[in-house]
Amino acid sequence: MSETQKVSASDNKRRDAGGTTILFFLIGVAISLALGWIIFPKLIYSKKSQPIDFSHVVHNEAVGDCDSCHFFREDGTFSGSPTLAECIDCHEEAQGDAEDERIFVEEYVAQNKEVPWLIYSEQPDCVFFSHAAHVKKAEMSCESCHGKIGTSETLPIYEENRITGYSRNIWGKDIAGIKKHTWDRMKMDDCGECHEEETGDKGSCFQCHK
Repeated sequence: MSETQKVSASDNKRRDAGGTTILFFLIGVAISLALGWIIFPKLIYSKKSQPIDFSHVVHNEAVGDCDSCHFFREDGTFSGSPTLAECIDCHEEAQGDAEDERIFVEEYVAQNKEVPWLIYSEQPDCVFFSHAAHVKKAEMSCESCHGKIGTSETLPIYEENRITGYSRNIWGKDIAGIKKHTWDRMKMDDCGECHEEETGDKGSCFQCHK
C-alpha cells in the first residue's frame, strides 16, 4: 500500500470515528431529553382525584358568578374554596340523583365534615399572595391566573409533586417553562414579568416572601 493510500485510509478512519462520536452524542442528547422532559415528570408527580367531582357550569348557572362562592371577607381577606357552611344552604338535601351529590350530602353535609379539597393553586407557606391587590386594585380577572375554570363541567386530575407535596399547577405542565396562556403556571418569574410590565418594577423579594 502506497503512502497516499495509507493517508487516505487513516483519514477515512478518523472521519468514521468522528461520525460515530457525533451519532452517539445525538442519541445521548435525545435520551436525556426524553428522560428529563417526558419520563421524569411522570415519575415525580402522583395523580389524585378530588374527594367528589364538581361542575362549575352547573353552579355558575345557579348562583351567578365567581364572587358568589369565592368572595372577599369584610376585612379584605379572600375566602378561597367554599366551606361546608357556605354550601349547606343549597345542599341540605341532595340536588338531583348524581352519585357525587349523594356522597356530598351523606358523607359531608350530614356529618358536618369539611370536604378535603386538593387545592390546585396553593402556594408554599413562605409565600404571601394578596387576591385583593390583584382583583380589586389591579382589576385582574380570575381567568388571568386560574384559566377558564368557570366553564368546566368536571374537575381535572390533581397532580402532586412527590418531593415537595405541592400541586403541579404551581410549576406548570410544560417542564421547559413555555407558556401559551397567562394561567399555564404561577411562578415567581411570571409574577415578576407582569409586575415589571404594569409598574416598571419587579418588586422586592420580601414583597411576597415572608
